[in-house]
Amino acid sequence: MSSNHPVRRATARQVLRNPRIWVLPTVIVGLLALLLSLVYMGGILNPRGDLHRLPIGLVNADQGAVIAGEPTNLGARTTAAIAAAPDPGEQISWRQLDEAAAQEGLSSGQLYAVLEVRPGFTAAVASLGAAGQPEPARPTMTVFTNPGAGSLASSLASSIAQAAAHASSVELGRTLTARLPDQGASATNAARLQLADPVTVETAIGHPIGTHSGLGLTAFYYTLLLVLAGFLGANVIANGVDVSLGYAASELGPMRTQLPTVPISRTQTLAVTCTMSVVLSVLTSSLIMLACVVILGMDASHLPLLWVFSVCASAAVGLGVQALLAAFGGIGQLISMFVFIALSLPSSGATVPLQALPDFYRVLSWFEPMRQLTDGVRAILYFDAQAGAGLTRAWLMIGVGVVAALAFGFAMTTYYDRKGLHRIVPEHAEEPQPAT
Repeated sequence: MSSNHPVRRATARQVLRNPRIWVLPTVIVGLLALLLSLVYMGGILNPRGDLHRLPIGLVNADQGAVIAGEPTNLGARTTAAIAAAPDPGEQISWRQLDEAAAQEGLSSGQLYAVLEVRPGFTAAVASLGAAGQPEPARPTMTVFTNPGAGSLASSLASSIAQAAAHASSVELGRTLTARLPDQGASATNAARLQLADPVTVETAIGHPIGTHSGLGLTAFYYTLLLVLAGFLGANVIANGVDVSLGYAASELGPMRTQLPTVPISRTQTLAVTCTMSVVLSVLTSSLIMLACVVILGMDASHLPLLWVFSVCASAAVGLGVQALLAAFGGIGQLISMFVFIALSLPSSGATVPLQALPDFYRVLSWFEPMRQLTDGVRAILYFDAQAGAGLTRAWLMIGVGVVAALAFGFAMTTYYDRKGLHRIVPEHAEEPQPAT
């Protein structure tokens, strides 16, 4: 029987004065702000202080010369001294290579820079102390950068290599200046100043990339687009499926609709959302390529391979998110955000190289998806799709991620279904009975 008494509506002030309504949002929002700040800022504050074994090539291209009747190769001595210089924190990993191996390291992304002692180094040094040569050729060392490894990685390696070259130049200058009295030679102040720092240090690009490559950052941003498409797409799909099956209401402005509930198991629902994530990843990846490559003109090669990799990468992320949503429900959105976004971005090695990250992030980089996917995209865009440039590992980790997501997601939903932990079906209010 209907009542003649009007229903008393709550006011905003009454709701806000209730302490219980503040507790959960306050705790969750506060923890998110704290954790996101720690995670994002913790990886970038001190790259030089966190350096550990940054790979830099060291090449001696000097043929040597005969000085005072003795065959001498000052280039070999210089590179050996640089490699043996004290490095208590093991910040640098000098790789003594020949020219071909060094170029291969640059072109595959294994080296962030190369320091090379140029041909004729010994002969040029010998001519500096010789009489009757007013303008002798100066010995030269060249730092070859690798912008494809990332702008910060290349910059760090380049500055370290230049510092090592200048330090060896100063040491060589001390030796040359000390030998002047023994050789009976006199030098002007200008000549002595030149001898104090005799080596010319040049910089050149060792492995060039396209002008529309964002200084080596397009790989990171392209990967980020793939991850966001998979992450956001999975959340939209999961919500849309719940609305279509009647397990969630649809609200558009003031309009609210609730469809009849479709009886379906959790496992079957996960099969629907996973299938949709895989299918729609074809659309999103194609549109990302269209926008980046065709419309904006991003430098990219191996386009069919890039498209296939993009689809698989975005689909893998989508499957991972669907598994977490199916296993944890609403809180799965926060968990997947931390797994695929919050923890993944700073450990990707895309903006700050892995060798310049704290140990915590280097551990995360072994399994966090952004690192694997960025390496794959970078190999395709900058390093001629070489397997050793990170592409093989990227494909392997995509496969591992897909298998892990499907196994975890369907194991959890199957367990819930067998235990009878079905999703709550909205109850319908009984229709009022006529008065008798």
